[in-house]
Amino acid sequence: MILYRGELYENSRQEELIARLKDDLWTPFSEGKALDRDKLIEACDTLATRVLGGEYDDIVKPLLEMLSISEEEFQSMAGLFRKEGLKYKCEIELCDEERIIDGKIRRKRMPLGVLMHIAAGNVDALPAYSVIEGLLAGNVNILKLPMGDSGISVKLLSELVAIEPSLKDFIYVFDVPSTETETLKSLADLSDGVVVWGGDMAVRAARDLTEVNTKVISWGHKLSFAYAEEDCTDQELYDLAKSICLTNQLLCSSCQGIFLNTDSREKQSAFARRFFEIFKKASSDSHPADYGMRARNAINLYNEKLERHVTGNDILNEDGVSVIVTDDPELKLSYLYRNVWVRRLPIEKVISLKKHKNHLQTAAVLTSDPEKRKKIEEALTAAGLTRITTAGHMSRPVSGESHDGTYALREYSRIVEIEIS
Repeated sequence: MILYRGELYENSRQEELIARLKDDLWTPFSEGKALDRDKLIEACDTLATRVLGGEYDDIVKPLLEMLSISEEEFQSMAGLFRKEGLKYKCEIELCDEERIIDGKIRRKRMPLGVLMHIAAGNVDALPAYSVIEGLLAGNVNILKLPMGDSGISVKLLSELVAIEPSLKDFIYVFDVPSTETETLKSLADLSDGVVVWGGDMAVRAARDLTEVNTKVISWGHKLSFAYAEEDCTDQELYDLAKSICLTNQLLCSSCQGIFLNTDSREKQSAFARRFFEIFKKASSDSHPADYGMRARNAINLYNEKLERHVTGNDILNEDGVSVIVTDDPELKLSYLYRNVWVRRLPIEKVISLKKHKNHLQTAAVLTSDPEKRKKIEEALTAAGLTRITTAGHMSRPVSGESHDGTYALREYSRIVEIEIS
């Protein structure tokens, strides 16, 4: 489905509507309309209340089941749309108060203009949330739906416009396949900025679509992990394992594996066995992982075992979870869906992670010693990590937190300075 100026259309109308877009897109600017942020936030809060109240369960519940999303994770995602969180986000990220500089210059924040959002499909409400961030900064927004979108993004945004009709001139949603590069390029040409969510290939493709005078704001795929001392508690390990099961390692903030502060293979193996037993317990306490993904991983783990004589890896595998113990010190993506690696990385070598620039995001620090924690935090931030958390909070959304070390609403804004005559 397509959302165009508050109305829903079939995909067959897409070419016709995109041809009209240039005439309609800049209407708010030509008519001097400014988006009322307070009305937007009230509308978002009303929508969140309805979602959490079960009004859209016919769409939401099957989706949660299909994606193995727990009720806890769903509550956290819906909370991002609540009034308190959105107001706090704006307070942290924006400064709308006009200022007089040196008595001669009037300085104010303005929206970037038109934002085109190229959304990823790994979090189903993310496309809608990306548009809401664009709206909070005052922009007109074009959303390109991800492949295989469930329809929830169009539903949420159309309901938002129904609640607050003044938003209709600020939201456009199209279902353009990624293969239709000429159409995507025409949309990018109409935009002041292109917001892209995805991996390196998606970011590169977005840059290929845009001219040099269009800003590209990339929220690329990241790699996150835990860094542990042997003195960490079983509770910390359980909290980490529970977080892994909650997200199935699909988010940029999800734990892919654990670096242990040691040079000893013996200590590494003992730690991996300890975590494996806790991991099994956490998995049995959690919503089951997708059966198809478990079957795929069974093949991957079988191949791992066949190659043990070459890799030297140890594979612990039981009850739908696995831990791979490896001498390879590199930060890598796991097999996902409750499969983690354990690697050795002494604290003095943490700086070697810096070669993964722009791919680092979250690290959970596991230790019962506050002094060790402080040293580990300093080493990780020096290496380029942008979020340091406790064991169970790697993927917990927090209103006002940054996206990968920067503030989205500031990226979606510009500063205008006007000399006072």
